[in-house]
Amino acid sequence: MLPEPIKKFIEIFSTLPSIGTRQATRLAFKLISSGRAKIDETAKAVDDLRYLKTCANCFFVHQNRDNLCDICRDSNRRQNIIAIVEKETDLISLERTKKFKGRYLVLGELSKTGVLESIQKLRLNHLKDWIKKQGGQAEEIIIAINPTTFGDLNASMIAKELSSFAKKITRLGRGIPTGGEIEFADEETLGQALERRI
Repeated sequence: MLPEPIKKFIEIFSTLPSIGTRQATRLAFKLISSGRAKIDETAKAVDDLRYLKTCANCFFVHQNRDNLCDICRDSNRRQNIIAIVEKETDLISLERTKKFKGRYLVLGELSKTGVLESIQKLRLNHLKDWIKKQGGQAEEIIIAINPTTFGDLNASMIAKELSSFAKKITRLGRGIPTGGEIEFADEETLGQALERRI
Protein backbone atom coordinates (compact mmCIF):
# COMPACT_ATOMS: atom_id res chain seq x y z
CA MET A 1 0.00 0.00 0.00
CA LEU A 2 2.82 2.46 0.87
CA PRO A 3 5.35 3.44 -1.81
CA GLU A 4 8.81 1.90 -1.34
CA PRO A 5 10.59 5.21 -0.42
CA ILE A 6 8.16 5.74 2.48
CA LYS A 7 8.62 2.14 3.67
CA LYS A 8 12.40 2.59 3.61
CA PHE A 9 12.14 5.92 5.48
CA ILE A 10 9.95 4.29 8.16
CA GLU A 11 12.30 1.30 8.44
CA ILE A 12 15.34 3.54 9.04
CA PHE A 13 13.80 6.26 11.22
CA SER A 14 11.77 3.91 13.43
CA THR A 15 15.05 2.53 14.83
CA LEU A 16 16.10 5.95 16.20
CA PRO A 17 15.65 6.69 19.93
CA SER A 18 12.11 7.71 20.92
CA ILE A 19 10.81 7.19 17.37
CA GLY A 20 8.74 4.12 16.63
CA THR A 21 6.92 3.07 13.48
CA ARG A 22 3.98 5.42 14.05
CA GLN A 23 6.18 8.50 14.64
CA ALA A 24 8.40 7.63 11.64
CA THR A 25 5.29 7.38 9.46
CA ARG A 26 4.13 10.81 10.65
CA LEU A 27 7.56 12.29 9.94
CA ALA A 28 7.56 10.86 6.41
CA PHE A 29 4.19 12.37 5.58
CA LYS A 30 5.09 15.69 7.22
CA LEU A 31 8.19 15.95 5.03
CA ILE A 32 6.26 14.98 1.91
CA SER A 33 3.61 17.61 2.59
CA SER A 34 6.33 20.24 3.26
CA GLY A 35 7.52 20.01 -0.34
CA ARG A 36 10.68 19.16 -2.23
CA ALA A 37 12.73 22.09 -0.86
CA LYS A 38 12.18 20.91 2.74
CA ILE A 39 13.02 17.32 1.80
CA ASP A 40 16.25 18.50 0.11
CA GLU A 41 17.14 20.63 3.16
CA THR A 42 16.52 17.68 5.51
CA ALA A 43 18.51 15.30 3.28
CA LYS A 44 21.45 17.74 3.28
CA ALA A 45 21.32 18.10 7.08
CA VAL A 46 21.45 14.30 7.44
CA ASP A 47 24.20 14.01 4.81
CA ASP A 48 26.32 16.67 6.54
CA LEU A 49 26.48 14.51 9.69
CA ARG A 50 29.05 12.34 7.88
CA TYR A 51 31.60 15.17 8.06
CA LEU A 52 31.65 15.29 11.86
CA LYS A 53 34.60 13.80 13.72
CA THR A 54 35.04 12.40 17.21
CA CYS A 55 37.36 14.27 19.60
CA ALA A 56 40.59 12.41 20.34
CA ASN A 57 40.41 13.43 24.04
CA CYS A 58 36.80 13.30 25.16
CA PHE A 59 35.00 11.51 22.27
CA PHE A 60 32.50 14.34 21.72
CA VAL A 61 31.70 15.31 18.12
CA HIS A 62 33.21 18.30 16.33
CA GLN A 63 34.03 19.68 12.92
CA ASN A 64 37.43 21.27 13.62
CA ARG A 65 40.41 20.65 11.38
CA ASP A 66 42.46 19.07 14.15
CA ASN A 67 41.42 16.13 16.35
CA LEU A 68 40.03 18.13 19.29
CA CYS A 69 36.57 19.51 20.00
CA ASP A 70 36.02 23.13 21.09
CA ILE A 71 35.85 22.13 24.77
CA CYS A 72 39.17 20.26 24.74
CA ARG A 73 40.83 23.08 22.75
CA ASP A 74 39.73 25.73 25.28
CA SER A 75 42.78 26.67 27.35
CA ASN A 76 40.53 28.34 29.96
CA ARG A 77 39.00 25.00 30.96
CA ARG A 78 40.42 23.14 33.96
CA GLN A 79 42.05 20.04 32.54
CA ASN A 80 42.48 18.38 35.94
CA ILE A 81 38.72 18.19 36.64
CA ILE A 82 36.98 15.63 34.46
CA ALA A 83 33.29 14.82 34.18
CA ILE A 84 32.49 11.37 32.86
CA VAL A 85 29.15 11.29 31.04
CA GLU A 86 27.34 8.49 29.33
CA LYS A 87 26.00 10.27 26.24
CA GLU A 88 26.74 13.37 24.18
CA THR A 89 23.32 14.75 25.14
CA ASP A 90 24.37 14.56 28.82
CA LEU A 91 27.46 16.64 28.03
CA ILE A 92 25.30 19.21 26.21
CA SER A 93 22.93 19.39 29.17
CA LEU A 94 25.78 19.95 31.65
CA GLU A 95 27.32 22.61 29.41
CA ARG A 96 24.03 24.51 29.33
CA THR A 97 24.29 25.08 33.09
CA LYS A 98 27.48 27.15 32.51
CA LYS A 99 28.70 25.88 35.91
CA PHE A 100 31.23 23.25 34.87
CA LYS A 101 34.62 24.52 33.69
CA GLY A 102 36.52 21.23 33.38
CA ARG A 103 36.81 18.69 30.59
CA TYR A 104 34.76 15.61 29.76
CA LEU A 105 34.89 11.98 28.79
CA VAL A 106 31.91 10.64 26.82
CA LEU A 107 31.81 6.99 27.82
CA GLY A 108 29.06 5.75 25.52
CA GLU A 109 25.67 4.32 26.34
CA LEU A 110 25.92 1.96 29.30
CA SER A 111 24.27 -1.44 29.27
CA LYS A 112 21.94 -2.62 31.98
CA THR A 113 24.07 -5.68 32.61
CA GLY A 114 26.52 -3.85 34.84
CA VAL A 115 29.38 -4.79 32.52
CA LEU A 116 31.38 -2.21 30.60
CA GLU A 117 31.60 -2.82 26.86
CA SER A 118 35.00 -3.00 25.17
CA ILE A 119 34.63 0.52 23.70
CA GLN A 120 33.95 1.93 27.19
CA LYS A 121 36.97 0.13 28.62
CA LEU A 122 39.10 1.56 25.80
CA ARG A 123 37.83 5.07 26.56
CA LEU A 124 38.55 4.68 30.28
CA ASN A 125 42.04 3.40 29.46
CA HIS A 126 42.54 6.39 27.17
CA LEU A 127 41.60 8.67 30.08
CA LYS A 128 43.99 6.83 32.43
CA ASP A 129 46.84 7.24 29.91
CA TRP A 130 46.02 10.94 29.50
CA ILE A 131 46.01 11.46 33.29
CA LYS A 132 49.37 9.66 33.59
CA LYS A 133 50.87 12.02 31.00
CA GLN A 134 49.48 15.03 32.89
CA GLY A 135 51.14 14.06 36.17
CA GLY A 136 49.45 10.89 37.36
CA GLN A 137 46.39 12.19 39.21
CA ALA A 138 43.47 14.40 38.32
CA GLU A 139 42.23 16.85 40.95
CA GLU A 140 38.70 15.48 40.64
CA ILE A 141 36.74 13.04 38.51
CA ILE A 142 33.00 13.62 38.53
CA ILE A 143 30.99 10.56 37.53
CA ALA A 144 27.96 12.23 35.93
CA ILE A 145 25.96 9.09 35.23
CA ASN A 146 22.16 8.93 35.48
CA PRO A 147 21.02 8.21 39.08
CA THR A 148 19.29 4.93 38.27
CA THR A 149 19.92 1.49 39.72
CA PHE A 150 22.05 0.58 36.71
CA GLY A 151 23.69 4.01 36.68
CA ASP A 152 24.69 3.60 40.32
CA LEU A 153 26.10 0.14 39.62
CA ASN A 154 28.10 1.41 36.63
CA ALA A 155 29.24 4.49 38.56
CA SER A 156 30.64 2.38 41.38
CA MET A 157 32.52 0.20 38.86
CA ILE A 158 33.95 3.28 37.14
CA ALA A 159 34.92 4.82 40.50
CA LYS A 160 36.75 1.63 41.46
CA GLU A 161 38.51 1.54 38.08
CA LEU A 162 39.69 5.15 38.41
CA SER A 163 40.29 5.34 42.17
CA SER A 164 44.08 5.74 41.88
CA PHE A 165 43.83 8.33 39.08
CA ALA A 166 42.15 11.15 41.03
CA LYS A 167 42.53 12.86 44.38
CA LYS A 168 38.76 12.92 44.64
CA ILE A 169 36.00 11.00 42.84
CA THR A 170 32.50 12.45 43.14
CA ARG A 171 28.99 11.92 41.77
CA LEU A 172 26.46 14.55 40.90
CA GLY A 173 24.42 15.66 43.90
CA ARG A 174 20.95 14.24 44.04
CA GLY A 175 19.26 17.32 42.64
CA ILE A 176 18.34 14.88 39.90
CA PRO A 177 15.77 12.37 41.14
CA THR A 178 16.69 8.71 41.27
CA GLY A 179 15.53 7.18 38.02
CA GLY A 180 15.77 10.54 36.24
CA GLU A 181 17.91 11.25 33.19
CA ILE A 182 20.46 14.04 32.88
CA GLU A 183 19.40 14.81 29.31
CA PHE A 184 15.91 15.84 30.44
CA ALA A 185 16.82 17.80 33.58
CA ASP A 186 16.50 21.58 33.47
CA GLU A 187 19.56 23.85 33.79
CA GLU A 188 18.78 24.89 37.37
CA THR A 189 18.45 21.29 38.62
CA LEU A 190 21.63 20.27 36.80
CA GLY A 191 23.49 23.31 38.12
CA GLN A 192 22.52 22.42 41.70
CA ALA A 193 23.53 18.80 41.11
CA LEU A 194 26.95 19.97 39.94
CA GLU A 195 27.38 22.28 42.93
CA ARG A 196 26.23 19.64 45.44
CA ARG A 197 28.20 16.76 44.04
CA ILE A 198 29.25 14.18 46.60
